[in-house]
Amino acid sequence: MKIAVVDYDSGNLASAARALAVAAERAGLVAEVSITADPQVVLAAERIVLPGQGAFADCAGGLAAIIGLRAAIEIATDGGTPFLGICVGMQLMAERGLEHTITPGFGWIAGEIAAMPAPGLRLPQMGWNGLDFTPDAHPLLDGIAPGADAYFVHSYALRGGEAAQCLATTEYGGPVVAMVASGNRAGTQFHVEKSQDVGLRILQNFLLWQPARR
Repeated sequence: MKIAVVDYDSGNLASAARALAVAAERAGLVAEVSITADPQVVLAAERIVLPGQGAFADCAGGLAAIIGLRAAIEIATDGGTPFLGICVGMQLMAERGLEHTITPGFGWIAGEIAAMPAPGLRLPQMGWNGLDFTPDAHPLLDGIAPGADAYFVHSYALRGGEAAQCLATTEYGGPVVAMVASGNRAGTQFHVEKSQDVGLRILQNFLLWQPARR
């Protein structure tokens, strides 16, 4: 299996690649994990992973600055290649981000990325927090128990999303969307690569996932 970790100068690329390699081994897959900014490598990949950290606008700008990269992600996923966005990579799936300025996202999921209210709580939300979801809600959550902890670092989150696209939430001054999916595209607000066994199981599920083709 060819796995492309998209390199646009944002995100924990090496950590994500290492976690994917471990997840592939656990899944019994022979995998080639490439950290790449080459649109042709992305187009040829069987799985695409888009990490991200920092501001929405900066990440969107970094992606747009590499000629053909964003288009390659869109073409490949339009064709059915499974996609996983991590942290800001998940946020970029939304219609737009409101951090510093209004910035268009991919528009794959409903809603926008806005500052978290979190009344009386410290921002960014940083650390371990439990996941709330309905068991058997989605193949990416197979083997994960509701309440399992994942590792979050963020001050902005999805609002105005569609319930059918929100797989899991966490609690931080109110419910916060933690995981989304639409067709063959999915994302985690938390860092799967830092979430130990929970994160590795989600990555394993992602590598084995066979979503219906668009």
